[in-house]
Amino acid sequence: MNINMTKTGAELTVELEGRLDTLTSPELEEQLEGKLEGIEKLVFELGKLEYISSAGLRILVGLSQDMEEQGELILRNITDPVKDVLDVTGLMDSFEIE
Repeated sequence: MNINMTKTGAELTVELEGRLDTLTSPELEEQLEGKLEGIEKLVFELGKLEYISSAGLRILVGLSQDMEEQGELILRNITDPVKDVLDVTGLMDSFEIE
């Protein structure tokens, strides 16, 4: 999985490419560690994410809960496979989606 992060002021955009699963989720957690302080808008650009597993969903749900206290989390350009997983798990309405 490729992870690209861009910070602009109080906004952090995280672009994910590939698969967010049990093997790659720890890498995402590690790269985000310490980077959310002062962030008011956390955007996940998912247009190149091919797959998300329950491990990846766990991270997004946890980050969403964390961001409730300091701002917002947005999922942008979700792919059909990721949308299908969000639909099946009932999590689609848990996120702000653009």
